[in-house]
Amino acid sequence: MDFQYSEKTQDLLNQVRSFIEKEIVPAQHAYHEQVANTPWETPPILDELKAKAKAKGLWNLFLPREHGDFTAGLTNLEYAPLAEEMGRYHFASEVFNCAAPDTGNMEVLAKYGNAKQQKEWLEPLLEGKIRSAFAMTEPDVASSDATNIETSIKRDGDEYVINGRKFYISGAMRKTCEIMIVMGKTDPDNPNRHEQQSQILVPVNTPGVTVKRAMQVLGSVDAPEGHAEVIFDNVRVPAENIILGEGRGFEIAQGRLGPGRIHHCMRLIGAAQHALELMCKRANSRVVFGQPMIKHGSVREDIAKSYCEVEQARLMTLKAADHMDRYGNKEAKELIAMIKIAVPNMTLRVVDRAMQIHGAVGLSQDTPLAGFFAYARTLRLADGPDQVHMMQLGRNVAKRYE
Repeated sequence: MDFQYSEKTQDLLNQVRSFIEKEIVPAQHAYHEQVANTPWETPPILDELKAKAKAKGLWNLFLPREHGDFTAGLTNLEYAPLAEEMGRYHFASEVFNCAAPDTGNMEVLAKYGNAKQQKEWLEPLLEGKIRSAFAMTEPDVASSDATNIETSIKRDGDEYVINGRKFYISGAMRKTCEIMIVMGKTDPDNPNRHEQQSQILVPVNTPGVTVKRAMQVLGSVDAPEGHAEVIFDNVRVPAENIILGEGRGFEIAQGRLGPGRIHHCMRLIGAAQHALELMCKRANSRVVFGQPMIKHGSVREDIAKSYCEVEQARLMTLKAADHMDRYGNKEAKELIAMIKIAVPNMTLRVVDRAMQIHGAVGLSQDTPLAGFFAYARTLRLADGPDQVHMMQLGRNVAKRYE
């Protein structure tokens, strides 16, 4: 693997960094103020930034090159440093139209959607005109085993009827969220549990869809995205809204989750790197017991350990990205599982050390550290909890030595 960024990647990285420093960093106060005033509305400052990024061609950078006209033509390895840079700031990914859950949904529609589905939903998502959600998790079953999902999707003539209850549906609180990809059972009696599930497109304004409440994450509603509880009560959508066909839900989910997991890890490395830099600045400037904090051995140890851990995670993530590019997502599944286990935990450790060095202010709204911590802790559950990835990874590794 070549660790040197290509000329194309370095040029884009310079552009993204420059845009963030000149446009996004100065807009942070206005963004948070606008979100506080109208939590579920898209802040006007965000629309302004998106228009500027789009005009500069810094747009939809996440889609790999095999999707042709929909993509900026980057490999996963080329996109990795760009995603890391975006991860340093809470809302930067959306500015470049590279934010979850839209990225995963766009990949699903680009890879599995038919021409009509792409025209109706993929195109406005690619243009940044609407937002979306992916509705899989349910409160009444262990959703880490997706075969447990109970939401019913029944064929009735030219329609499907959907009944169920979902929660922690990221993005569904957003007023610009217009479409959900819903996972449920079309064939609950199929002896193959992995062919019971399907995925279907459900417009949010469909009768019977109720966005009931915002679920909190560590005490925050995480506006303007939100993580909603959603009720589906005899929701009827056209049969043509099914994606790929009945029984293909697991196949779609696996195609969606590989890129989604690595994108989250790329962004988390950016958050950890930013936390490390804040830790160093604080240690150099804060005086305790008559000398700068950096003079204390324990502080130096925290910085050294953090520096090592961020670099280790970065290299592992770049290796996973390179493997995906060379051999495909399926062949890279073990490396993807490894980073999904390692990177959120690394980020939590680094951010926790940064919080400790900052003292009380590290827990406050005056630094991004609390937000980084919540994001990393969420990622130990989202897109599969640590235990599931470790169970499968441990099984696969041990099988080599039977």
